[in-house]
Amino acid sequence: MNPTVDIIFKYFPNLTATQKSQFEKLAEVYPFWNDQINVISRKDIESLYLKHVLHSLAIAKFVQEFAPGTRILDVGTGGGFPGIPLAILFPEVQFHLVDSIGKKIKVVRGVAEAIGLTNVEADHIRAEQLDYNYDFVVSRAVTRLGDFAPWIRNKFEKKDKNGIPNGILYLKGGDLKEEIKESKLKAELHPISSYFEEDFFDTKYVVYVPM
Repeated sequence: MNPTVDIIFKYFPNLTATQKSQFEKLAEVYPFWNDQINVISRKDIESLYLKHVLHSLAIAKFVQEFAPGTRILDVGTGGGFPGIPLAILFPEVQFHLVDSIGKKIKVVRGVAEAIGLTNVEADHIRAEQLDYNYDFVVSRAVTRLGDFAPWIRNKFEKKDKNGIPNGILYLKGGDLKEEIKESKLKAELHPISSYFEEDFFDTKYVVYVPM
């Protein structure tokens, strides 16, 4: 049995009617776009809410609140993860979703428009080419942390306006000790299994790197 949108409502019970509607619409919008441009594997589209939407929202269990006007960059967003679920949850935060593959950005724009998100910008560009600064950079296992950090090292606002210092919020699974050591970053590992009880999250983490 593949989880429905109810798995989102279970862990985020205080959503507005608009947020609930937006999360519900993802079940129609992603299969529609995926049939045209394959951004999620056929097998995974059936587990959309567990493997993509809820996984993305692990970041919202670690940082439960962002200050209004916070700017967040999602690097290598693919079909819009983790950016789109987070943008639904935090309507007063500005999200910039980027990917080096143009057709993926077409999907992101299509999804954002279909569900009425007004706090999402999406661009076909590499992170290194951006001229903006952000409070946080989010991403989902795009590459090894040691390779990822140089792409966005100079993309952070100097002033912190949230409960934690500005930095990277990275979703990654497996044994990460060696990867973190090799990256020479001061990274914190927060197990997603402490937020969500499903087996899928047993070896997955929110990796926080203050920058």
